[in-house]
Formats: sequence, structure tokens, C-alpha cells
Amino acid sequence: MQNKLKIINDPVHGFIKIPHEILFDIIEHPYFQRLRRISQTGLLNLIFPGATHTRFHHALGAMHLMFTALETLKQKGIKISEEEEKGAMLAILMHDIGHGPFSHALENMLMDDWHHENLSLLLMNRLNDEFNGQLSTAIEMFQGKYHRKFFNQLISSQLDVDRLDYLKRDSFFTGVSEGNVNTQRIISMMNVCEDELVIDAKGVYSIENFLTARMFMYWQVYYHKTSALAEFILVKILERAKFLTSQGVDLPATENLKHFLNREKSEETDEDVLRFTQMDDNDIIQAMKLWQTSDDFILSYWCQCVIQRNLPKTIISSQPFDAELVKEKIKSTNEFLGINNAHELVYEIERSLLPYNTDMQPIYLLQKSGKVLRLEESEDQLLSGLITNKTTRYILTFPRH
Repeated sequence: MQNKLKIINDPVHGFIKIPHEILFDIIEHPYFQRLRRISQTGLLNLIFPGATHTRFHHALGAMHLMFTALETLKQKGIKISEEEEKGAMLAILMHDIGHGPFSHALENMLMDDWHHENLSLLLMNRLNDEFNGQLSTAIEMFQGKYHRKFFNQLISSQLDVDRLDYLKRDSFFTGVSEGNVNTQRIISMMNVCEDELVIDAKGVYSIENFLTARMFMYWQVYYHKTSALAEFILVKILERAKFLTSQGVDLPATENLKHFLNREKSEETDEDVLRFTQMDDNDIIQAMKLWQTSDDFILSYWCQCVIQRNLPKTIISSQPFDAELVKEKIKSTNEFLGINNAHELVYEIERSLLPYNTDMQPIYLLQKSGKVLRLEESEDQLLSGLITNKTTRYILTFPRH
């Protein structure tokens, strides 16, 4: 009999335990192993060379933090059954199982309107059939249908173990220390009051630090102008490839990618799901390498930008760009490259961030008296009032010439 209660060595959290056999079975499943070939941060390694970590790393890390959080709550007297512990750990382990190649950038391109969470749910249900209903509690928790609300808040809220892991992990692999949050301290402050996840009031500064770290990571890493550009180019490449395919152009690609280039908008079929679960970053990288020499100038230009890391120029601004400036860039690009479709190469990209949304599942602080306060109402908070404003940046991109 195989030992499934293994220990995994993780560069960010140290040793990660697998305390239930079903967790090991899910990790071993091909759906989950595919996450080894899906980058956690898209093309971020073009800007931060260390950012080559995967969704597989992240899912294991989030599972570990969930285990730690549940242990903390048990020590504070919250009753959690073994079935609930398994359910919560399975739900967070599988929360990204439906991610497409290069994470967020391509999910809408390949699968039309399927969000990765819908795909994750669809794959979870298939796994549940395969494992004779052992994932039913996990699926209820993932969907927020489980009667004890705090389990879903640990999986998905403004302060969940998913965010705690990816901030710490992405900050570790990019080398951007501003995102390094103290996950142990935050988890040690977690509590439950009337089935809602709350934070002991003395943890207020750790929470503010977490929210500001997330804000810095977005502007410094995820929305860095070159990161935003690289993600934008990926979408443009797939958009162009889909357009050319619809015009009858036969682009070289793996069978799985070809299936999605030819796919019309419709309800998903079994074949769609099968193809999707066999596709990863490698299909897209191979296609970009081949398409660099495409007869279509736009497609070959974008692919060369990524593969040779010869990215277009960008200017960033807090205001939308003047229409005349954009026209000017299009005109000079047409002249310089001797083409007449430079409007396909000059774009304004927009990125917005609301660091803390007071309307959507606010973070609650539990006072010594047993009273619960919203984070932004606490007298001790320093920054929460400042990070409830949305910030937008505009990035203009155009070829270098």
C-alpha cells in the first residue's frame, strides 16, 4: 500500500504536510498535474526573471495555509470536523484547477465567456464523480453554499488564504520585498464570530500591511507597465490567430490549440473540456515560436515581440492619452514600417485597482468586548481610509522606431 501522507518541501513555506489521503489522490490526478505547466504569473518572467513559478506551487501553498488557519481556529475553540477540514483543504487545493494557459490573460480568448472559476467548478464536479462524491463538501464550500460561511471566506474573500499565498509567493519569486506579508501573524489573528471570519482587533496593523502590500504588488508587479503590456500582447496574438483562422488561414499549432482557434461561441462540449485539460503554456509558446515567421505582419510582429523579448515602447499616465497623440503614433508607425494598418499596433491599455472594497465582504475586527467592527471604522486603523479609493493608470504602447 502506498503512503499518501507525504511531506513536500516548499521554498516559501518550508515543509507542507498532506494530512488526508484524498488530497494526495487529487494532487496526483492529471487535471492537477497540468498546473505544473501553467505559470502563476503569465509572462512576468520577461520583467522579473525569477518569476517562473507555477499554479501547482501556489495551490499547494494555499492548501498549507488553509491547514494552518484551521488549526489556529481549532485552538481558539472553533469546532471543525475532519470532514470540514478535508473539504476546506480540497476546495482551496482545486480553486485554480480550471486555469488556462498563462493564467488570466487567455481564458476569455480561448473559452469565450468561461471564467476560470466556472471551469474549476466543472472540473471539480467531474473529479467528484470519479472519487464517488468525496468532494461534495469541498464543492459546497467553494460555491459559498456551505452553511458555515467562514469556510468560503477562507477560500475567497478580501482576506483569504489564496491571496496570502500568492502575495508571499510572487514577492519571493519576483524579489519585490514590498509584497512580503507575514502570513503566520495574519493567520494567528484569525477568528470566527457568528460563523463569519473575523480578525482579532490587535491584528489591525498586520491587516493594513497586507492590504497595502497587495496594492504595491499590483502597481509594482502585476500592473507594471511592461507586465500589463506583455499580457495585452498575449491576448492580441490569440485574437489575431482566431481572426486569421476564421478567414481560412491554416496556422501551425498543436491539435488542442487548433481546436480552440476554430471553436465557435457555443455551450461547452465534452471535447472542449478534454482539449482544455490537455492544454498548457507549452501549446501557446510553441505556437508563438512558429508564428514569428507568419505571412501576416501583425501576428508575426506580436510573436517576435514576446519570443525575442523585443517589446514595444510604453508611456504611462494617470490620465487618458490625447486622441491626437494616438493618431500621430499611428501615422508615424505606418510611415516607418511601410504599412497601412498600424492602428493594430498602437493601443491604450487601462488598469484600475481598488485595494480595499468596503462594499464587498468587508474585513471585520473582533474587539476584546466581543463587539465586531468593520476595519475602516476602527479607531486604530491608519490607512484603511486611504486605500478605499480606486486608482487608474493608462499605458500607451507603440512600436519602437
